[in-house]
Amino acid sequence: MREAVKNVNWSTRPPEASLRRLLRVIALVAIALPFGSMLLPDHVAAAEESATDLAPVDVFAVSGLIDNLVTHQIEQALDRSATNGAQALILQLNSRGAVVSTQRMTQLLERIDSANVPVAIWIGPSGARAYGLSAQLLAVADVSAMAPGTRVGYSGAPLSVHGIEVVLGEASFRLRSSSVGFVDARRLGVLKLSGTDEGVPVVRNMINVLDGLTIDGKTLKTTVETLDGSGQVVRETTTTRFFKLDIWGQLMHTVASPPVAYLLFAIGLALLVLEFFTAGIGVAGLVGALCTVLGCYGLAVLPVREWSVALLVLAVLALAIDVQVGVPRFWTAIGLGMFVVSSFTLYEPIDGSNMRLSWLTLASGIVMMSLAFIVGMPSIVRTRFATPTIGREWMIGSPGTAVTDISPEGIVKVHDATWRARTNRATPLVAGAELRVVGIDGVTLDVEPLEGAARDYRESRKSSPA
Repeated sequence: MREAVKNVNWSTRPPEASLRRLLRVIALVAIALPFGSMLLPDHVAAAEESATDLAPVDVFAVSGLIDNLVTHQIEQALDRSATNGAQALILQLNSRGAVVSTQRMTQLLERIDSANVPVAIWIGPSGARAYGLSAQLLAVADVSAMAPGTRVGYSGAPLSVHGIEVVLGEASFRLRSSSVGFVDARRLGVLKLSGTDEGVPVVRNMINVLDGLTIDGKTLKTTVETLDGSGQVVRETTTTRFFKLDIWGQLMHTVASPPVAYLLFAIGLALLVLEFFTAGIGVAGLVGALCTVLGCYGLAVLPVREWSVALLVLAVLALAIDVQVGVPRFWTAIGLGMFVVSSFTLYEPIDGSNMRLSWLTLASGIVMMSLAFIVGMPSIVRTRFATPTIGREWMIGSPGTAVTDISPEGIVKVHDATWRARTNRATPLVAGAELRVVGIDGVTLDVEPLEGAARDYRESRKSSPA
């Protein structure tokens, strides 16, 4: 009976009342939804967005002196980021100067200033420097920041970009001959970074501070908030793509660093001297030639004093004089003295930044050359002549063959050993001619033609009357 009454009540209700009730429910839901979404986090109220949905940020590391190779790679990074979907390019800067011409550096500044992608410069990590012309990169970047413990300065005379001199905030004149840390750089307007942070310690923080910045009408979005497994809100950073010089570029850039170029050039010359006294072409000669060529490339790129390079070469030649006799003497002291002077004066300063080699590099180079020419090479020469199979007295009078023309000096072969040799100018020898050893002077054999040669002078002295 209760069931029947219930059915009668619903079936007898007017259709207009049911329609009005449905419309009231729809209206309440429509009003409640906006207010309810305001109470929810953005990632819950809307479709959840993840960091992988954001455009990536490129980071290119600029380390060491800025040479032509580095400037070219920076320009390639600008072109790459403008076409590979990156929303910004960060140049991670740690450079104590530039060794390119002011015209080439101006071209680089103009490329950065007119880049098709936002460019940020971060001086880091802690301990990094931006000295010389590299400091002026901050003036043309869209965003600039520094890590704690870094410095910027010694910028030199300002360059002109599109006819306008670059400005580094209120400290432009001061930074020409001095440097400041990140606190003073921010206070003096050197840095272009909104917010209240006094420093950006790592690259991740640099990417985070780019979030929300509007550059050339484009708003950057580098972070997004999501929920982790426990329901806590976490902040995710967009994908970061790191780039640096390729293998060949890294090799040549390393060779062009002041300590490496200095050591390669000195080691190469020493090995060539060693190979010279071994009278042949071996591993030492090949390695020495390679080191010398690489060292010459590095010195050609760097700002060197030409007279210091010449003095370094003369020092090695002076050291080689005493190697011939197997005993360090007067010329060894002269050579080491010239080598020390050339080592201390080799490089010129760059825009007020001292290019002098570190004490560790100087000590390594000077000690290496001292040991090589005082202990190493003389010992090799003495050991060679002290061998039981090839002794001084046994060599005199021995026959041999000329390997090269001897007029008056050349190479000979005596009992399967190759030697440097010389003969009298009146009796030159052609390659392949038979000869006889008549004396030994250091590592050089005195030889004469086998046919018609005079007897050894000591034999003549013994046979002559008293």
